Amino acid sequence: MVLPLVLGLLALTTVAAPLLDRYLGRSTGWVVAVVFLALGGLIMSEAAPGLADEGTIEYEAPWMPAIDVAFRFRMDGTSLLFVALVLGVGALIMAYSARYHSRGRHTGFFLLMSLFATAMFGLVTADDVILLFVFWEFTTIASFFLIGRSGQHANEPALRTLLLTAGGGLALLAAVVTMTVYTGTSQLSVIIADPIWQENSTFATTVAVLLIIAAFTKSAQFPFHDWLPDAMAAATPVSAYLHAAAMVKAGIYLLMRFSPALSDNSVWQVTLIGVGLFTAIMAALFALQRHDLKELLAYSTVSQLGFLVAVIGVGTPTALAAAGIHTLAHALFKATLFMLVGVIDREVGSRDIRKLTGLRKVMPLTAALTALSALSMAGVPPLLGFISKENLFGAFLGAPGPAWVGPLVGTLAVAGAVLTFAYAFRIVYGAFGGPVAQKKLHEPSLLFLMPAAVASLTGLALGFYAKPLEPLIDRIVLDTQGVPGNVYLTLWHGFNAALVMSIITILLGLVLFMARNKVDAVLDDRALFPVTGVQVFQKVYSGTIALGARVGDATRSNSPARHLASPFILLALLAGAVLASGPSVPAFPAPVTEPIDWLLLGLLTLGVIALVLARSRLAALVLLGVVGFVVALLFFVLGAPDVGLTQLLVEVLTVVVAVLILRRLPRAFHRVSKSRTAITAVIAVIAGSTAALATYVLTGRREISAAGDYFLREAENETGGTNVVNTILVDFRALDTLGELTVLGVAGLVIIAVLDSSGLLRGERDEQAASLRDTPIGSAVGNTILARTVGRWLGPVLVILSLYLLLRGHYLPGGGFIAALIGGAGFALAYLSASRASRAPIKLPYVGFISSGIALATLTGVLGFLDGSFLKPLHFDIPLPGDGYYHFTTALVFDVGVYLAVVGVILVALNKLGVEEEPPRRTGTAHAGPPGGPPPGSANDATPSPRPATGDRPENLMGGQR
Repeated sequence: MVLPLVLGLLALTTVAAPLLDRYLGRSTGWVVAVVFLALGGLIMSEAAPGLADEGTIEYEAPWMPAIDVAFRFRMDGTSLLFVALVLGVGALIMAYSARYHSRGRHTGFFLLMSLFATAMFGLVTADDVILLFVFWEFTTIASFFLIGRSGQHANEPALRTLLLTAGGGLALLAAVVTMTVYTGTSQLSVIIADPIWQENSTFATTVAVLLIIAAFTKSAQFPFHDWLPDAMAAATPVSAYLHAAAMVKAGIYLLMRFSPALSDNSVWQVTLIGVGLFTAIMAALFALQRHDLKELLAYSTVSQLGFLVAVIGVGTPTALAAAGIHTLAHALFKATLFMLVGVIDREVGSRDIRKLTGLRKVMPLTAALTALSALSMAGVPPLLGFISKENLFGAFLGAPGPAWVGPLVGTLAVAGAVLTFAYAFRIVYGAFGGPVAQKKLHEPSLLFLMPAAVASLTGLALGFYAKPLEPLIDRIVLDTQGVPGNVYLTLWHGFNAALVMSIITILLGLVLFMARNKVDAVLDDRALFPVTGVQVFQKVYSGTIALGARVGDATRSNSPARHLASPFILLALLAGAVLASGPSVPAFPAPVTEPIDWLLLGLLTLGVIALVLARSRLAALVLLGVVGFVVALLFFVLGAPDVGLTQLLVEVLTVVVAVLILRRLPRAFHRVSKSRTAITAVIAVIAGSTAALATYVLTGRREISAAGDYFLREAENETGGTNVVNTILVDFRALDTLGELTVLGVAGLVIIAVLDSSGLLRGERDEQAASLRDTPIGSAVGNTILARTVGRWLGPVLVILSLYLLLRGHYLPGGGFIAALIGGAGFALAYLSASRASRAPIKLPYVGFISSGIALATLTGVLGFLDGSFLKPLHFDIPLPGDGYYHFTTALVFDVGVYLAVVGVILVALNKLGVEEEPPRRTGTAHAGPPGGPPPGSANDATPSPRPATGDRPENLMGGQR
């Protein structure tokens, strides 16, 4: 239980971060840091004994049992390494941020950083590929918001980062689907152990390519490397955590996790080694061109990730051990360097090494810590970076393939390491060398430096004594290669090839540093590639948008004919193909219709004919309502009272909402030519006849389908409900209902956003309507007497009736949707019977209704996990006085969520479509009247423009007044 417990506590920290920030401000970082450390300690205390005995920590709970997807978590040595980075380095970064930020509130930062830590923990412990993908995407989203919140200048870098990493997420999704289909399970550990990787080379290569794309986008490998320097627009703590220690390591984790299955795949090996080393050398050269310390560190991160990718591609036990130790070393020295660059930026006000000189004398502690971490990155003894670099060299010499491959790979690795040494010294000398230019500077507070000092000194201590890391690295080798690692971590392994490579690296690196002026003269302002990554991205992005615009031109029109043309043609082709195949029409043993059906169909036909001939919009609306009522009667006759009642209520509310819209349109439809009328009539007759024939052939009064028979037989046994329609909606297919409910709620919010921002409801009213203002027909006081009298009694009755239908919906016709429609009809009656515009809007928080309804339905779904599955209703028998009992099911709570959301959307339609904003009249006097717009339904509603005081203004639905 420790894994879900830690994940839950991290999620709770995320939720609590805004509240903590409200009272503690930037000091929230200290609290979150303590939580991270405590959870890391809990993990270590639980994991260490089991991992030492080659065991694992596992947890499983059902999620989607029908397709064998579960909340599976598993921790082995590989997971523990990355958990240490997520929580250990994360704690240091959060403590650092407590002094990096200015005083005040930073709610978004602490919330998103905690969310990212939660997602990373879930990613590296997930033992289900579906779950892994979900957490993978959460890291992408959190990174996007963390970069974007840094200001206007960060918007485009955030978008570029999102699109690139999300593209990699799609590749991962394809790999997940492929693996699940071919292996028959979504459990990660089972998938990796499946023999299909050796038996089916096509499968293995396909999945390898997809995983490589996903990992390369996340870990910034060529050609996706440019997003990481681009993302340096984010705040320094974000860069230190996401882009040095955590997020970019997600790709490294993915490659290490699948190494047992793919380490012998030639595509995997060649791609990882080749691209990894190319990226390492390329990014190191870019780093030597940079003068901004943060940008320099960004390219150095890309370079170091290239080394990690390449060594994973080597795939030997030695190589995976080197990957594990260098992953840890890199997180320590790179996070430290980012934090210290942030210190310099805060204290000096610049990160440009051309402006920073002599800081070693005024900030000696900062200089010493920076030098330690830079030396570790350069691979200089006695630091942990030296040990990890020697292990990398030894692993590269053992690269698979012909005898010459190892020396070639080793030579390229040395070339990259030499450049690493040069830019590491460039960082230290650029910031701290030279004469003192700003003598008034001083060291920041020790609390500010402490997190960086801890990470830097840890790298030094582990360099002198790395033995405590050996069990963890041994276990990583066992996890990824299936053989004991027998790792020996020390500064001195004797005089061997790796030591010679280290000596060459240091000597050539010193030469490059001493010749830095000549190197700068060669590299400065010189384009190493004809285009930059950002330019390529922008070309692809612009081209994609242009292509989408051209594709959309086919239907980008306000003409319904153009929208209907494509589906009509496709349906016609489909119908032709079906007829050409000679379908057999089933012979029905009994008549498929009854006389009442033909009567209703006749009425339906007459209504449709009258509708298409109507010239008045209002008449067409009335006839459309007639057609809807006839359809509702058909449902009743066919034995579907729930569907019929729903149709009836929808028609009532449709008329109300349509009238609110039609009052802003001309009274009559525009005229069209006779030729067009004839063509459309022919198309309509053909389409209608085809639909009628298909309906006759495919449906009718005959034996019920197997699915329908199952629902009729098993609904009560499975759900406790006797209303089969309702049980289908809230029990059997509740996920569909939740999805539709969410779409409905989003539609309501979109209505609010569009109408508030577009000004569609502003402007002059219809002249003909204005002429009715002072007539009896236009008097709202006079023509709503009947509605107000009836509504006074009928409104409360409708609300009570809606609640009654809500409560009984599981057993008799009713349910959340029908109840909400009846309640909405009551609100519509109250709205339309208002005596004046200022009283018409319904003062209820409709946005709150929508959001709370969807949240309640989702929460009910989460409760289903108590019985094994999302949205599975829970059942309780509540004893009543005597021997009776009341059968309660959480499906009723789900229905309440449906009720609230639907009522909220109806209120949105009434309040937003029913209001009309117009500029105040210029009378030369102040406007004293009440505002004519609706009161706010939520805190986000715009304040309506004031209207002049006119008393009880005449109002008429079709005349432009309410």
